[in-house]
Amino acid sequence: MANYISVGQLNNYLKRKFEVDPHLEHVYLKGEISNSKLHSRGHLYFSLKDETSVIGAIMFARDVASLNFEPKEGTKVFVEGKVTVYEATGKYQIIVNKMIPDGIGALYIAYEKLKKKLAEEGLFDKAHKRPIPKYPKRIGIVTAPTGAAIRDILSTIKRRYPICETILFPALVQGETAKESIVKNITLAQDYDLDVLIVGRGGGSIEDLWAFNEEIVARAIYASKIPIISAVGHEVDFTIADFVADLRAPTPTGAAEMAVPNMSDVFKNIDTLKIRLNENINNKINLYKKRLDALENSYILKNPMSIYEIKEQKLSSFIDKLNSNLKNKVKISQNKYESIIKSYILTNPLELINKKAKNYDLMLSKLELLNPLGILKKGYSVASINDKSIKSYKDIKKEDLIDVRVYDGIINAKVLNTKKLEKE
Repeated sequence: MANYISVGQLNNYLKRKFEVDPHLEHVYLKGEISNSKLHSRGHLYFSLKDETSVIGAIMFARDVASLNFEPKEGTKVFVEGKVTVYEATGKYQIIVNKMIPDGIGALYIAYEKLKKKLAEEGLFDKAHKRPIPKYPKRIGIVTAPTGAAIRDILSTIKRRYPICETILFPALVQGETAKESIVKNITLAQDYDLDVLIVGRGGGSIEDLWAFNEEIVARAIYASKIPIISAVGHEVDFTIADFVADLRAPTPTGAAEMAVPNMSDVFKNIDTLKIRLNENINNKINLYKKRLDALENSYILKNPMSIYEIKEQKLSSFIDKLNSNLKNKVKISQNKYESIIKSYILTNPLELINKKAKNYDLMLSKLELLNPLGILKKGYSVASINDKSIKSYKDIKKEDLIDVRVYDGIINAKVLNTKKLEKE
């Protein structure tokens, strides 16, 4: 009997086959949108067709949010995604994660290439981002002199912070020469005493906004000494200028709101600071008043003579101690003097001399006993050969010439014989 499987099992098997095929994991398609439907949850369901075929497509809400154009019926597009099978219907479809309108593919590629290059050079690093001054005095604006963008920026600044001065640097923001015009005005603005510089324009297609994707514009923004707010297009539009600038605004109006505070908030802040300042002043006054009261009620101020009396007592004490120490020193010195005067040596100086003489004679007699010449006076002699004393009969031999030292001279002698003494 044949082995029957369910429809669900077959669709699941096909789904797994699609998912393990590397050629279907990341595909690039171009076609025309049809049957487009935006779900309430934000997912976009549509078909992608050409002259001969059609394929179902879905783009989830997280990827739809990144689109910078409205995908309408009949719009030709480039899409990236993976092909899979929807098990419930058994139909295969493409899950789209990127989509751009056809006709700007080359621009999109150039945009991504430049973005990667400048990011690697560090032009987008947060370390280079400068803070926007909280209370600017003068703001420069690089944009077209006519149009909604400049009207929105000026009206917003005037409404929120009318004390701020604005300077317009009129520039071309669209067309072949727009990039040079933008760079020229950013450079010109460096010579003015500006706190902030807003650079941007109103919304438009990617071709309309392309001047703000040019490399020379990006490098001019990066080189600016003035903090720059980028205000290009609508909130969904992202340009290279946005990544390089110190701050990116979603719209020109948003840039003006970021550049200046709201005057009503400033007044509220001033009022709050006044209250805090008054509180601090009152606290200081109360603190110093308490200190003054403490000083006024202090014992010293109420009894000023007590300071003198205390010092006088201390001075008297020091004088007494000084006198006592001096008397002790004098007495000790006097006692030493009297002791010296009464000493035996000073009263009997001849006795000291006689004692020293006796000691000298005693030491001299002791030295005489130790003097070898003194022994020679008693009849002893010392024999030597070659200036060496003869201690044993073995030190000489027959016929040797020796010297015999006696008390009053030296006798030269010749050895006739030597012999060893017999022990008694």
